[in-house]
Amino acid sequence: MCARYKLTTPTGVIIKDFGIRKGRPNLRARYNIAPSQMAPVVRIGQEGRELSLLRWGLVPSWSKDSRFAASTINARAETVADKPAFRDAFKARRCLVIADGFYEWRTEAGDVKQPILFSRKDAKLMAFAGLWERWEKGTEVVESFTIIVTAANELISAVHDRMPVIIAPGYFDAWLDTDSHTTANVMPLLRPYPADHMNAVPVSRKLNSVKNEGPELMVEDEAPLDLFTLKQAR
Repeated sequence: MCARYKLTTPTGVIIKDFGIRKGRPNLRARYNIAPSQMAPVVRIGQEGRELSLLRWGLVPSWSKDSRFAASTINARAETVADKPAFRDAFKARRCLVIADGFYEWRTEAGDVKQPILFSRKDAKLMAFAGLWERWEKGTEVVESFTIIVTAANELISAVHDRMPVIIAPGYFDAWLDTDSHTTANVMPLLRPYPADHMNAVPVSRKLNSVKNEGPELMVEDEAPLDLFTLKQAR
């Protein structure tokens, strides 16, 4: 499960790295993005790749109401092609969810939940495999997204058994171009990101509340963790 992530990279860098042709929303640094909140995704529009703000928690077009989103913040890679909530979007509405880190929680003595920030060692942006939908009822319109998750790599599995699918830049076109690349073509992309390309760092426990936001959440109480240290702390 991926239930919280961050995006603090400047908008100009995002536009350059993802080859955005349309859309420049006013993005502020976000350290604690949570379900039901608006967040940027990259998708294909009439002019090519566009940057759009969508709500996290996918609402299928056939849903009776938008409350469906609470159970669809993530889609499992193993079933995304078959689940009614996701299969149409997997065929026709794939997107990239932009992040520069995501969190999982380690349970410590006294049931204390310690957030761990996972990011790339090279500090570059991540592109989570995502799906998007448009839901309408009367005058209410909701555009929403979900993040596809897969089995955790060796580093993350010391804390949690799932992780977001991270798409490498060389496969952006294949993931986004649903006309030329079928679901069978992209299924091999739904795999764990290499553990040796990632960092794990404990951050402030203030992050446990979705109400908290800001750079103070990144205060590190410990040095970066290696796999042995994570396993010892379980």
